[in-house]
Order: sequence, then C-alpha cells, then structure tokens
Amino acid sequence: MGTVTTQFAFAFARAAGLRLTEDGRLFEGAELMLRLDTSGGNLPYEDYVTLIDWLRQHRPQRAQLVFNYAEAVDIDNLGALGLAVKTAPTLRDALLRVERYFLLLTDTADYTLDQTSVPHLFIHTVRGEAHPALSLRNECAMAGFGRVFKLLVGEELSYAHVGFRHPAADKAELYEAWFGCPVRFEAPYDGLAIAPPMLDLPMRLGDPAVFRFLTAHLDKEMEALQPAPSFERALAEHISEGLSNGIPKAAAVARAVGVSERTLFRRLAETGLTYQEVLENTQKSLAESLLSESQFSIAEVAFLTGFSEQSTFSRAFKRWAGQTPGAFRKEAQPA
Repeated sequence: MGTVTTQFAFAFARAAGLRLTEDGRLFEGAELMLRLDTSGGNLPYEDYVTLIDWLRQHRPQRAQLVFNYAEAVDIDNLGALGLAVKTAPTLRDALLRVERYFLLLTDTADYTLDQTSVPHLFIHTVRGEAHPALSLRNECAMAGFGRVFKLLVGEELSYAHVGFRHPAADKAELYEAWFGCPVRFEAPYDGLAIAPPMLDLPMRLGDPAVFRFLTAHLDKEMEALQPAPSFERALAEHISEGLSNGIPKAAAVARAVGVSERTLFRRLAETGLTYQEVLENTQKSLAESLLSESQFSIAEVAFLTGFSEQSTFSRAFKRWAGQTPGAFRKEAQPA
C-alpha cells in the first residue's frame, strides 16, 4: 500500500519514551510491545499505522505526545531533502521543496503550498484509507514542521493559525500555547496558515549554491523513483523517432532497444501484440498529436508519420480514427 521512512517511526518511539531497534522491535523498558518491518530503510504503511494506533491507545496525554514528537524529529536525518530545506534561501523555497520532494520520504502523504489564499496554506494530505490513528499523525506532522521552520527561520516567524480536520482529542488551549497561534479543529484542511510576507523570510542557514546542488540531487532521486518504461512504450519511442525516414524495420528497432529481433517478437507476443500493431498505434498517436497541436500541413504530417503519399496516410488515418485527417483537425482545433 505504501512505505514511510523509518526516521518517522524512530521519532514516534522517542516521543513516547520507547526504544525502537534497527530490526524493528519496539520495547517499553525490557518488554517487547510490537514488531515492525524496518528492512530497507522504509516501513510498510500498515506497520506505521499500527505503531501510531498503538501509541494513540497507550499514551493518553495526546498533546504532550504530539509536542514530544515535534522535538524528536531531526531534519538532519531526512537526507538530501532535509538539507535542502535547511539551506533554502527563503521559507517559500523550503516549503516548495517539501511539496515537490516529500515523495522521497513516503508515498502515503503529500504537502501542498497554496499561495492563492490569504493567509497562504501549507497543507498536509494523507493518501489511502481513513484510520483513527491518522488524526494523531496529522497533528504530529504539523507540529514537527511548525517547529522545524521556526528553528530555521527564527523568532520572527509566526503562524496565522493551524487547522486540523478532526475534532479535538485534547485541550485546544494546549496546542495554541505550543504553536503560539489559534488552532482550529474540524477545519477544512490539515495545515499551517502563514501570512504571505512570512514566506519571504530568509532561512538562517540559507545557501543558494548548496541549495541548487541539493535540488539537482533530489531531481535525480525523483527520477529513480519513476517506473521503467514498458517494453511497448520503449518501442513506440524509437519507432516515433524514425518515422520521418520511413517505416523502421523491426530489426533496427530491436537493435535500438538492445534485444534481438526474435526477442522483440517474443516479448510482444507475451503482451498479445504484434510489431505491426505497435507501429500503427505509434503512427496514429503521433498523427493525432501533430494534427491537434501543430500547424504542419496534412502532407507534412503524412511524411512525419512514415507515409510517402498523403492519400495513403489519409486512408490509414480514416481506418484508425473513423474520420479524415482534415475532419479530425477541425474538431481538435476549433475556430
């Protein structure tokens, strides 16, 4: 269902006065409370929710647990993203990096900086099914970032208010004293409300050069998270690139993707496709894109999709799309 960096689990354990070992055993004193799967540096989302739910039920002083968690989270343990936040030139830059790269820490939650409202909103959104434990997670997340940003900016940073979607599970005045601003339970969002001028405050450790370097590094990490293109998609890309020189032969495309022609046909057969079908699908997709988004003439579109004659292209396109290229363009590009 998803994963969460183990650093958040370790912070929860410290906040509750527990000990979480590297192999995922959670102890209260000498007594084993839970076993979690911490292999690979990430925790399965189900285990993470189990941990938070256990804490919710066994640590009745809710607000204190939230504040302890905020103190326990160490941004230095959050890899390149933590360093990018520290070295961001302004608070806005830091928030935008969290928005863009938080996926590197978990695929179970998102952050969004909404600059269309006043005050601006730094919103926390949970992915997946609802669970009673998630309200505690949301409070801890907002408290953690709320504290981190104040440490990195300074005392001049203040929040307009803090919002939580769920009803209060502890005294609201405890949260207001800790955040130093109004706290609204049963709000339409989980997030920090920040006056626009606050976003331009400089970060104490801001370093534009280091920040740019870390951002480039984060981009590479994000690229590594993207799934490898399917074999069919890789074929389509190579076919599309060569169509202006005519219909590419299967043997040439096979070499381009690093397999033999026999392997190409075998792998396509495993997906229920033929090379001719992939070729025509690619031609159709490219033709529709060129007709919709470019000013190329129909004769030029025919050439770019591998046809030597416009009439042959027009017959093929009508077979694919059920209408002529001219009619398709007229619908796609209304006057």
